[in-house]
Amino acid sequence: MFNRLQKVSTKAVLGCLSFLLLIASSSIFAANEPEDRIDPWEGFNRSMFTFNETLDAYVAKPVAEGYHAVTPQFIDTGITNFFSNLEDVLIIVNDVFQLKPIQALSDTGRFLINSTIGLFGFFDVASHIGLSKHDEDLGQTLGYWGVGAGPYVMLPFLGPSNVRDSFGLVGESLSGLGYTQVVDPVAQQGGLWILRNIDVRAGLLSSEGLITGERYTFFRSFYMQRRAYLVADGVVEDEFGDDFDDDFDDGFDDSFDEADGFDDDGFGAESDSEDF
Repeated sequence: MFNRLQKVSTKAVLGCLSFLLLIASSSIFAANEPEDRIDPWEGFNRSMFTFNETLDAYVAKPVAEGYHAVTPQFIDTGITNFFSNLEDVLIIVNDVFQLKPIQALSDTGRFLINSTIGLFGFFDVASHIGLSKHDEDLGQTLGYWGVGAGPYVMLPFLGPSNVRDSFGLVGESLSGLGYTQVVDPVAQQGGLWILRNIDVRAGLLSSEGLITGERYTFFRSFYMQRRAYLVADGVVEDEFGDDFDDDFDDGFDDSFDEADGFDDDGFGAESDSEDF
């Protein structure tokens, strides 16, 4: 146990140093990208989008549909809550990096309550007593400190991202605090990753009818707008050209929040709907 804590502490220190280096070199990304530079790698991105769409059609979606068909709702909700609770660890770290002490205390209380009374997060007790879920990650933290989003990029398997958020994904993976780090063997970590992304993809099945227009453009616009919204804590203007009406935004955000997707770690729309 001591050795494991020591390893985690070492990774955390290295992660902090890496974070400071990224902040120091933040000038490599423009704080405000011109609109015509949002997607300079569109040819590559469309190729990766096609790859992800094909993978989703033949693997991710069928598996998610099977999972949804055989998993009782309370088990499905419990699995979603379990992973959400594990992800609160990195959210707390990013609360601190973003100088949000009240939110950090709230999220710490949320994690402790759900990890104990909520049986390792299977039950979301904290939300029922007023400790709301927050959404923070290293990409948002870099944005908080002035690092521009950089060009849009479609990652194979992982879905939509941008240069800043890609650095954030790498930093979180190296931190030793991700949800897969609760187990040691690589095989078990892979199992957690697969289960989490199946759960995310299953949660997005009901929102597919909300997708309109050309799919690549839709996901790019939605991702960039949502990330700008999260970095600015909800104070943001539409800079990306595609306007979605308020009713659509509310409906898609509700489905998105249930699935905890589009950013972050897995085949998909945190991960778009073409990936897990």
